[in-house]
Amino acid sequence: MSAILTEPVYDTLFQILQQRYSCRAYQPEPVPRHVIEQILAAAQRTASSCNTQPWHVHIVSGATREALSDRLYHEASERPPTEGDYDNPVRFVEHYRDRRFICGMQLYDSIGIERQDKEGRGRQMLENYRFFGAPHVALIFNEADLGTYGAVDCGAYATNFMNAATALGLGCVPQAAIAYYPDVVREFLGIPESQRLVCAISFGHPDHDHPINGFRTERAGIADVAVWHD
Repeated sequence: MSAILTEPVYDTLFQILQQRYSCRAYQPEPVPRHVIEQILAAAQRTASSCNTQPWHVHIVSGATREALSDRLYHEASERPPTEGDYDNPVRFVEHYRDRRFICGMQLYDSIGIERQDKEGRGRQMLENYRFFGAPHVALIFNEADLGTYGAVDCGAYATNFMNAATALGLGCVPQAAIAYYPDVVREFLGIPESQRLVCAISFGHPDHDHPINGFRTERAGIADVAVWHD
């Protein structure tokens, strides 16, 4: 019989979920290997369709991280992003559009970029390819043959990865922007074409003093997302 979730355990879990945020400024010191392995061990418990565990995770650090960052930054500066291995959203409407807009404004306001400053927003967008200064980046791939279900499982894996990192006092940020250049990443790391890039997660010790880490996004209420059928 599986254990019943006790109230203290739930409180701890909910606290971690509340603490996690998209960290976009980091301290330079690397995370010890054994700590990263703790994150990976926790994320490996992620549920997946028929226990396929479709994720392939590449942890990039040190000189390799610097070289990959330079390559991606150059590519992103020279040519617009592609669709990547998975389709981009067709459009953002109503509350999806509003949530996205508010998040963007909070980010730019935190570092003094005006709404009409397209050049400033463009520079900040390119920071994705510097991994926001994080010393490590996890690149999560899915086997192409496993399709949408595999990608969904990889999304669940990414969530558990980030929650585990938060529980260990680290900062992290999921990045779809890296997945706009999947061929660059595959070629650079020697990853086969049969694997599709789902997302990246930059992570490390957060810079708590940087203003970009000072805002928090809101969450919709339960009544806005849940429909009860009794």
